[in-house]
Amino acid sequence: MLIDDWFSDLDLALEQNKPTVCYRHPNESVLKRFIQKDDQLNYSKNLNESGFVFNPFDSEKEAILFDEKKCAFHEIEFVNEEVDVTELNNDSSVSSENSNAHMALVNKGIEAIKSNQFKKVVLSRVEAVNRADKTPIEQFKLLLKLYPSAFVYIWFHPKVGLWIGATPETLLQVKDRQFSTMALAGTQKYNGSLNVNWTDKEREEQAIVTRVIKENCEPYCSNLNVGTVETVQAANLVHLKTKISGLLKQSDDFKGLIKQLHPTPAVCGYPLENSKAFILENEGYDREFYTGFLGELNRNSLKTRNRNPRNVENNVYQRKVKGTKLYVNLRCAQLKGDKALIYVGGGITIDSNAETEWEETVNKSQTMIKALI
Repeated sequence: MLIDDWFSDLDLALEQNKPTVCYRHPNESVLKRFIQKDDQLNYSKNLNESGFVFNPFDSEKEAILFDEKKCAFHEIEFVNEEVDVTELNNDSSVSSENSNAHMALVNKGIEAIKSNQFKKVVLSRVEAVNRADKTPIEQFKLLLKLYPSAFVYIWFHPKVGLWIGATPETLLQVKDRQFSTMALAGTQKYNGSLNVNWTDKEREEQAIVTRVIKENCEPYCSNLNVGTVETVQAANLVHLKTKISGLLKQSDDFKGLIKQLHPTPAVCGYPLENSKAFILENEGYDREFYTGFLGELNRNSLKTRNRNPRNVENNVYQRKVKGTKLYVNLRCAQLKGDKALIYVGGGITIDSNAETEWEETVNKSQTMIKALI
C-alpha cells in the first residue's frame, strides 16, 4: 500500500466514526494503526490483554482498550523530513487571562508546599485555540515531523472524542519481563545545544521524580538499575531524564507496577495522595486523558519467550508487536469541532516562581499550537 492510500484510509475511518488509533514510536519510521470493527466501548480488565490502551489521569477510572481481536491492525514504513524546531519558540495564541489564573494557581501550590502539605505538585491548564483549516490527519502528519523522538499518535472513539499528541515520556516498556521506565522532569527551551545550565529547582524536581519511581519499582523488580541524569531534546524543549530498568520478579507484578507508577510524581506530585487531592480540588477542570497513559499492550511480553513457533499465536499483531510499550500522555490536545484544547503543565516545588512556571507552559504549548492552528 502507498503511504497516501494509508492516510486516505485513516481519514476515511475517522469520517465513518470508526474507533481508530494511529501511532509511531520514538525514533522509528514505522506507522501502526488499529481500526476497531464496531463502535463498542471496551475496557481493559487487568492490563493483561493485547491491543492498544488509553488510560485517564484518574487512576480510579478504567482504561479504554482497542482489543487486537476486535480490530484490523496494519503497519507501514513512513519517513518524512524534519523541521527546524527552534522556530517554534514564540508566544502566539496565548491569553493574558490564562496567565493570571495560572500564576495564581501556582502561588497557591507554593503556599501549600510551604505549609508542608506536600513537597511537589504538578499544576496544569488547558488552552483553547481555534483550529486551522486542516484535517486531523494533516495535523497528525505535521506532528510526526515536529516530534521525531516522541511517541506521536492520533486516537478516536465516537463515544469519547478525538485526541492527538506527541509525548516524550515513557511510562513503562516490558519484554520478556525485562522492563524500563524513566524519570523526566525539568524544562527549558531548546536553543540549538544540549549544554544546558540547569537550576537547582529543576535538578531537585528531577531528583524527587527519580527517587520516588525507584522506590515504587523496588517491591516488584530485581536487578534494578538507575542510570545517570542526562539532558534530552523533545522538539523545541529540553528535559532532564534518568533511565530506570530491571526485571519483573513475576509476570503478575505488571499490573501492580503500573499502579505504583501511575500517576508518576512527574505528572502529579509527591506525596501522591496529597498532591493529587490538591490538583482535583484546585485546577478547576477535568484532565481526562491528559497525564494518563497510552500505548501497546501485548500479554505475551510478560512471559519468558516461548521459542516453539507452534505455541505462538498466529496473528499479525502478535507477530509484529514484540513488547508492551506505554507512554505518559503529555503534549496533547483534544479536538472538538473548530477548537483544540491544548493541555500543558509543570512541576511546582518550594523554589518555583509563578511567572517562570507560566512561561514553561507557554513553551510546552508551542509545538501543538503550530500543528493545530
